[in-house]
Order: sequence, then C-alpha cells, then structure tokens
Amino acid sequence: MTQRIDPHLWQRHAWMNRLQTAVLVVVLATLLATVGWLLWGNDGILYMLVFCAVSLVLQPLAGPELVLRLYRAQPIAPGEAPELHTLVERLAARANLPRVPRLYFVDTPIVNAFSVGSRNDAAIALTSGLLARLDLRQITGVLAHEVAHIAHGDVRVMSLADSLTRMTSVLSLTGQILLLVNLPLLLVGAAVVNWLAVALLVFAPQIAMLVQLGLSRVREYDADLAAVALTGDPEGLASALMAIERAHRGWRAWLFPGWGSPEPSWLRTHPATEDRVRRLLELARRIPPPGHDAGAPPSFPPPSSSAPRYRPGSGLWY
Repeated sequence: MTQRIDPHLWQRHAWMNRLQTAVLVVVLATLLATVGWLLWGNDGILYMLVFCAVSLVLQPLAGPELVLRLYRAQPIAPGEAPELHTLVERLAARANLPRVPRLYFVDTPIVNAFSVGSRNDAAIALTSGLLARLDLRQITGVLAHEVAHIAHGDVRVMSLADSLTRMTSVLSLTGQILLLVNLPLLLVGAAVVNWLAVALLVFAPQIAMLVQLGLSRVREYDADLAAVALTGDPEGLASALMAIERAHRGWRAWLFPGWGSPEPSWLRTHPATEDRVRRLLELARRIPPPGHDAGAPPSFPPPSSSAPRYRPGSGLWY
C-alpha cells in the first residue's frame, strides 16, 4: 500500500509556488511592456500586450510532435516496455489527467527525461542513458515528476516565459541598433538621450533571463512535491536525482569540483540537487506509516536494485 503525504502540506506548498510563478510571469510581461514603451511609447505597450495575448492563445495549439522530431524521439510501444506504460497509466489516473501521456525513447547516453505538450495531449521522453542507469523505483519517481509538470501546465508556463524572454532580447537589440544609428546626432548634440532608458534596454535581456531561471527553479520544486504526492515515495525520487547528478558530473567532478553547477545559484536552470534531495527527505519524515490512510491508492513498484534489461530489436533499456 502506498504511503501518502498530508494533502494540506503539499497543497500549501503548491499554492505558494503558483503564486511565485504568477508573480514571475507578470514581471516578465511588465519588463517586455516597458521595453516596448521605451521604443514606441504608449503604442509599444499595446503591441506587447497583444503579443502576450497571442502567445497565450497559440501555445496550446502547438503539439508536442515538433519537439519530439527535433530530438529524433521514437514512440515506445506497450509491448516493448509494459512496466513503463503501466506506471504512466497509474500516475496519469492519480493526477487526474484526461489522457495518458505517450511514451517516447531518445537514443542518447545522456541521463535525462522531459515532457512536452498539455494536459490533453502530452508526451514523456526518456533517454537510453536514463533507462540504463536507473532502476524501476527511481524511474517511477522520474515519471511522476514529469507527470506533475504536465498536470500543472508547466510546459505552457515555461514556453510563455521563453517567448517573453526572446521577445525582450529582440526589442533590446532593436533599441541598441537604433541608438547606434542615431549616434552622430548624439555626438553633435542634436538629440538627447535618456541614459536610464538606455541602460534598461541593454540589461533587459539579462533581467528577463534571470527571472526565467527563477521561474524554472520554482516549477521544479513544485513538480518534486507533486511527484511525492503521486507516489508517496520521496526516497525514490531523491535516489533518482542523486543518480542523475552523478551521471551528469561523472569524472569531471573529481578533477574540477563544482563542474556543471553554476555559481551563484540563481544562474542555474534547476535547483541544486542537494537542496531538492534535502527537501524530499524532509517530506519523507512527515509521511504517515503504511496503513495510516485506509483510502490509500494501489501500490507502486517496490524498491528494485536489479540491473537494467536490454530488449533486443528496440534498443530500449528498462
């Protein structure tokens, strides 16, 4: 029987993360509108608001197929990895997704997984490196993390943030080009420059990028928490995160301490693995013992340390 975390605990954390996400998205939109105002006045604000609205409308229409093609991802048939399909079906049901995410395989030694699409049309891609290095319990935590991203609409939120950041960079570059074109007028004193506005134009892309990175880290913490609520197994996800961290750092961590972990921490796309593991283990101490909740959901796979299996013909490790 799967253990369950106090729903009030993770709901409180989830609402706090959603509030932080809303604030960060508003900051990005405000920054974009400000850059538009610096270039075109009040009309620039209107142009940017229209751009934000169009982005919100069009992004859900873009399916996951384009991203999957870029990574040359191949669909995983139920017969190739029945355990994985069963896991995703259970997790999708627990997350109240209207459709079960499709599973894809990316043939690369990189240990990674990612999700694309929306609640109604989503896919989860797993790399051969991840399937070869992680056991079933760890893969369950990873799948739960990706299902949480889908359930919370994180793909759409991060795509919107990326669009706003890219548009801010384009407008900033446009403003700097216009400044160079008018440089002769500035030198002869025929034009006046608001240097505060110039500074904002120059540094707006960097500000937007930092906000986007902060948004990404918030969503990762939220997905970790939701994954625990789905599986009731914080240690499984914590173990998977540590295994992925070891694989990413490899031998370079021995020669170059801190390799792959940008400092300061606000330059990271993801929170530090140590912080994520610490939070997960803290949650583990708050989970009631088995049998505490009579309405607990069906159990997930027990801890497994068996070696990954290779299926001839498909190239899949699981």
